[in-house]
Amino acid sequence: MVNKNISFKEAVEVMFRQLGNYKIMALATSVNDYVMVRNVSCLFYNDKVYFKTDMNFRKTQQLMQNPQVALCWNGVQIEGYAKNKGLVVEEEGRVFEKLYQKYLWGSYNKYSHEDTEILIEVTPQFVELWDTNEDNYAYQIFIDFKDHSVLVKEYDDLQK
Repeated sequence: MVNKNISFKEAVEVMFRQLGNYKIMALATSVNDYVMVRNVSCLFYNDKVYFKTDMNFRKTQQLMQNPQVALCWNGVQIEGYAKNKGLVVEEEGRVFEKLYQKYLWGSYNKYSHEDTEILIEVTPQFVELWDTNEDNYAYQIFIDFKDHSVLVKEYDDLQK
């Protein structure tokens, strides 16, 4: 049995627990019906998703023209809005830089010293989570951040 009465706060906690401290996620961007997908190294804090990118990359140009993005890892899909927070090294408290160094040392050591590396903050708007219960039955959790609502659907029931 799946708990269909999960609160918004509990659903968000499930999402961030599934994601952990960092993940390599597929990022989708689109401008004028031209869609691109590529992997980005993401960190999670302040109930948001953060990644860095070079301000001269094509994905960055797309983000500036259309901030609507989607990120996906395993059974977690996040739809949200991306915001350029400026140079990574200018973030107050340098939270991203410290966490990036801790969890993604190889990439940090190679690329974090660029003066063109900007921090992108993604604010979730809608999230779809796939999971299984203790009996291995699949279900989905839909989290709407705009109205703080949650819908839980048992996938196996949908197949009947």
